[in-house]
Amino acid sequence: MPRGKKSKVRAREKRRHNRAETQGLKDAQAATAEEEVATLSSSSDCVDGPSTSVVASTLPAPPSVQATTSATVGASCKRSDARGRSHGKKNKNSSQASTSTKSSGDVLLAKKSGVLVQFLLHKYKMNEPMRKADMLKIVHKRYREQFPEMLKSASVSLDLAFGLELKEIKPNSHSYALVCKSDDTSDGSLRSAVQFPTRGILMPLLGVIFLRHKSAPEEDIWKILNMWGIYDGKRHFIFGEPRKLITQDLVKEKYLEYRQVPNSDPPRFEFLWGSRAHAEISKMKVLEFLSKINGFSPRDFPCHYEQALRDDEERAQATAATMAGTTSKSSGDSRATTSHYSHPE
Repeated sequence: MPRGKKSKVRAREKRRHNRAETQGLKDAQAATAEEEVATLSSSSDCVDGPSTSVVASTLPAPPSVQATTSATVGASCKRSDARGRSHGKKNKNSSQASTSTKSSGDVLLAKKSGVLVQFLLHKYKMNEPMRKADMLKIVHKRYREQFPEMLKSASVSLDLAFGLELKEIKPNSHSYALVCKSDDTSDGSLRSAVQFPTRGILMPLLGVIFLRHKSAPEEDIWKILNMWGIYDGKRHFIFGEPRKLITQDLVKEKYLEYRQVPNSDPPRFEFLWGSRAHAEISKMKVLEFLSKINGFSPRDFPCHYEQALRDDEERAQATAATMAGTTSKSSGDSRATTSHYSHPE
């Protein structure tokens, strides 16, 4: 066999071996995460929260991380498909090939949607027009038919993660604008209380703290932020300086509490929900936020779900008590006024 052909064969074998090892590692990691989630879901003990890896896999990553990850996976899928075609293995593993094709389509959708999210966020921050023609250039015109689904997916991500609603300026104008949602916070949605871009990092952080049962060590918070491509000391294109945002800005606004762990030596720090977060957002809304982003049910975490139900009940009772007090005071004032006019001095 010619030397060049031998080198190509060896290279192919090496790539195949590496892919097998990588897939094996991914399968092992997925199995471990599933076991931890299953253990957490079946346990009635709420003392210990899930591990950092489980929390990280549960929470949504910013669009930039999703797009980068999807791009890598998408490229890998394309190379794998090309090699499969070159070897002509048409009749082998047909079911796997069908699954792979569907998976590749999902990966492509996620990748292109992530690119659209980044594009729209950039245009929003720069106060520039958002035109369909420009978006098609970004995702490539060959995906014109899939574009509506990609745009819909991007719109959902922008709504859930950042509280931004994508609207067409005029019917059939193919020009869009992002609008901050201004819903009432009485439903615990936190939409109008925290606007873009803070909402995109605050809601996931509140989720981390809740899943870890009331507090989360600072080192765990940074591990999760690092998984999302957000690093201490490195300015983020959406969130700015992350340390200042989470340890100063959100603390000053009382959405987060940042304190030293008691009796820790050397000093360690942890994050908790701030008083304003407790007042303006319910634990159930946090679970619902996570479920919408990741496609699971709040009931998948029964311990946290029970806590959220109790929180809702306490909120309802407090609201009822406040309304009863207000009604009673109003009635008393009314009776006093009537008595005053009925019995003049």
